[in-house]
Amino acid sequence: MSKKDKKAAAAHEKPADAVAVELTHPERVVKDYAPTPDYPHYRVEPGEKFDLSERDPDASEHFQSKEDVKEELKHQRDRITDLQARLYGEQKRSLLIVLQATDTGGKDGTIKGVFKGVNPQGCRVQAFKQPGDEESNHDFLWRYHQHTPPRGMITIFNRSHYEDVLVVRVKSLQPEEVWRERYRIINEWEHSLCLSNTTILKFFLHISKDEQKRRLESRLSDPRKQWKFSPNDLKERELWDEYQVAFQDAITKCSTPYAPWYVVPSNKKWYRNVVIARAIADTLEAMDPQFPPPEKGLHKVRIPD
Repeated sequence: MSKKDKKAAAAHEKPADAVAVELTHPERVVKDYAPTPDYPHYRVEPGEKFDLSERDPDASEHFQSKEDVKEELKHQRDRITDLQARLYGEQKRSLLIVLQATDTGGKDGTIKGVFKGVNPQGCRVQAFKQPGDEESNHDFLWRYHQHTPPRGMITIFNRSHYEDVLVVRVKSLQPEEVWRERYRIINEWEHSLCLSNTTILKFFLHISKDEQKRRLESRLSDPRKQWKFSPNDLKERELWDEYQVAFQDAITKCSTPYAPWYVVPSNKKWYRNVVIARAIADTLEAMDPQFPPPEKGLHKVRIPD
């Protein structure tokens, strides 16, 4: 038995919980133990005393500009592309990526910046807007569950099930006894996904209030971006402090051993992208997807003229 076969057999023998938890710290599995950029620094460990106001949205380690990470970002994109192809070919596991942020936080930009070149056949983006009538007539997780990734796929949630403890809470769309119970329900749901061989990565794109103002002003001043602006953005901005508290509670209560949160400094878009790309690439490498073996006797096959 080859080393890879032994490794795969050993992973198969581990309890699903153990495998899920192992993948939440991919830097322990991949060859480069000290990853650059230092994405593990932004992971919120279960039980950690976490204060969102103490996290610097302008941080970028020693990197000073987009040029400083240009080659690193390309390298991580190439890794994601290669590993995604193997995941798709293997058809045994899946990866769910959750992106949450305030308005203008950069969810769309992250998807474009990180997944450039990835085969769309094996990667889907699912955006969640205000629920429609049919969705509202089901339990709050119904509309999310049907979009979770099937085996072999990467699915990116642009907004997610966390809206039901964020917007719902801040705007009092449900009484507190309803939305507060949802933290536990979300944790149990994510756990069930992990037990079904879905690895979960959750990223909060952390920007400052001043940075949001700059991005909103940029939308207003650029005719190509004005379509993105809505007067409702200003109403949401008035609730900045309330959203910050809601995000902090959601991250604290739902950063689990099997599905932790990463709070990624996102004032600098180029740094945000390289941090998230490295975290995804390392997680995929830790999953170690393998192409299925070829059918026997292929060496004897001759393609007719």
